[in-house]
Amino acid sequence: MREDFLYHLWKFQKFNSEALKTSEGEVLLILHPGSHNEYSGPDFFNAKIQIAEQLWAGNVEIHLKSSYWYVHHHETDPNYDNVILHVVWEHDADIFRKDGSVIPTLVLNDKVSHEILESYKELLERKHLKINCEKDFDGFEGFQMQHWLERLYFERLEKRSIEIQDVLEGNGNNWEATFFVMLCRSFGLNLNGEAFRAMAASLDFRIIQKLANDRLRLEALFLGQAGIIKSDDKYALELAREYDYLKHKFSLNNGFIPQPQFFRLRPDNFPTIRLAQLAAIYTKNANLFQQVINANALEELYILFEAETSEYWTCHYNFGRSHPKRQKKPSRAFIDLVLINCLVPFKDYYSKYMGQADEDLIQELISAIPVEKNSIINIFNVLRPGTAQNAMHSQALLELKKEYCDLDKCLYCELGASLLKKSPKYI
Repeated sequence: MREDFLYHLWKFQKFNSEALKTSEGEVLLILHPGSHNEYSGPDFFNAKIQIAEQLWAGNVEIHLKSSYWYVHHHETDPNYDNVILHVVWEHDADIFRKDGSVIPTLVLNDKVSHEILESYKELLERKHLKINCEKDFDGFEGFQMQHWLERLYFERLEKRSIEIQDVLEGNGNNWEATFFVMLCRSFGLNLNGEAFRAMAASLDFRIIQKLANDRLRLEALFLGQAGIIKSDDKYALELAREYDYLKHKFSLNNGFIPQPQFFRLRPDNFPTIRLAQLAAIYTKNANLFQQVINANALEELYILFEAETSEYWTCHYNFGRSHPKRQKKPSRAFIDLVLINCLVPFKDYYSKYMGQADEDLIQELISAIPVEKNSIINIFNVLRPGTAQNAMHSQALLELKKEYCDLDKCLYCELGASLLKKSPKYI
């Protein structure tokens, strides 16, 4: 058993609260369980109880065993001086205040129904193939599922906001430079995201602005700074000469940038192609950041990123080896990934920063993007067909799997916790 189960029991009062007594035999009445504290300090703040004829207001601490009070050294921590009740599963030691008085203890192990215990064991103690609630996942109500997925998506957005904020602060609140860094990271996808981000962060964005009308030089800048112009191919030599000139002119340093990888990538995702596409996009859209911010429809954003590479890349994926000619502008599927991982989160963060938050627009945009396809989304769609119908759902399910299912945080999940809430309070 884990303490978070006791938190759940106390928070929702899922135990027999009739004729309660402390371990010292005094009559106990719970007026309010308090507010759950998920940070350091007592587990519940501002609880209200009555012991005998005395009213108490203060904090509640919860442990599996009473003796854990001393194991965690709460007796020396002033944050626990205002604890008015110690709630435990097993009472194996009396706990004292600094003045020598006993802190009242409530023992729960004989006050919880068999049904709740069985639900808990089924959820968190027995083996499962995919996720803990896999037997019940198809039975959750549609409204409950939709509500939880929306919350999960905005939880995920909040984490993206923290990433954007960190880059923004490092750039001296330069929005265009920050957008460039985050966009480059998304163009690198999982394998090359950090290498692309490091490349972008190493450049003064004013250089990109100066070269925006010269695709050759912009391409040379990106590929050269990423360290992937390595060939005696005629076009590679031309880019290398341009990059050497730019490196000298702008005092560039690329010695600490991770080397982008080609291994196990489909040719369309080669770093040469993605960086060439970025150069084409910035050549086509000199004021890309503002255009993204001003766009209120998905089609407007697609148009911004439908830029064709230079002629050389229509016949090459990397330097040297050619192939029959084909255009290499970003596909809709790739732009969808950029929308999901960069553009929509950036628009969300920027609007909040400017005090013009538009949650409806963000939800409308993300819900209009097709659902992502991967093994995690497949798990949920097999358990409950049709769970993921758009990118908001798939992003929410990725958050659910990573931050709740994989960490066994079922009691913090609206779906998992509801399984225990449905159990009778006491039998």
